[in-house]
Amino acid sequence: MFERFSRSWTLIKASAGVLSKDKELLVFPALSGIATLLVMASFALPLIGMGVFEQMGERSAAELPVGVYVLGFLFYLTQYTVIFFFNTALVGAAMIRLRGGNPTVSDGLRIASAKLPAIFGYALIAATVGMILRVVQERAGWLGRWVAGLLGAAWTVASFLVVPVLVSREIGAIDAVKESASLLRKTWGENVIGQGGIGLVFGLITFLVMMLGIGLIVGAAMSQSVPLIVAAVATLVVLVVGLALIQAALTGIYSAALYRHASGEGSSDGFDNQLLDQAFAMKR
Repeated sequence: MFERFSRSWTLIKASAGVLSKDKELLVFPALSGIATLLVMASFALPLIGMGVFEQMGERSAAELPVGVYVLGFLFYLTQYTVIFFFNTALVGAAMIRLRGGNPTVSDGLRIASAKLPAIFGYALIAATVGMILRVVQERAGWLGRWVAGLLGAAWTVASFLVVPVLVSREIGAIDAVKESASLLRKTWGENVIGQGGIGLVFGLITFLVMMLGIGLIVGAAMSQSVPLIVAAVATLVVLVVGLALIQAALTGIYSAALYRHASGEGSSDGFDNQLLDQAFAMKR
């Protein structure tokens, strides 16, 4: 187990090496973040005006009108479409780098635009899964929350390679989900540990940054200097957002490298072939 973790961590560091060569890959998660905020605002502001959130607070999940669930599904669908579009652009650009090319932002956006029908189909599947898990979570008490959490984690792992599949092959969303789940047999250890490793490292760094930032804000507040308070808050926001962008970029690069080797596409620039051979040796 320790050997597998060490191997996965080496692959994560290789992903960081790719990002250092193509820092423009950070543009895609940045655009994704801005777009998702706009989607949230476009749904939240009308609902606030209609008093829907007050109704949700006063009623149980079973008492909510069907329209609330329809709006929830439309929100999931729109949000996932935006997220998957920019993830596809990121992975598409990363694929170009892994094949030895020099990608640009326009390359990634071009690839994502060409895959838009499949991206929408994948978003439709993900939105359906998300709504089902949400209903189970809200209507089945603590057991529902436990089951939904377990199924959600399984879906995350099984669908981790859907975007690289969509980028690399001319297939629909359903077939891409099937292939991602099939490749799980080869990538199980590196898939789970890689995702968890990136999340754990950046979760720890973010926690430390938050503690440092809060300390700076408290110190600035004690000085009663408005410019210092604004500077401390701005510094904290920039650091947290920057970490989130790097984490998203590394995850996309990592998934692209996983897919390329597991599917037999060949060597990936910046990744050690012998290490990848060990990582994805077929189970017997």
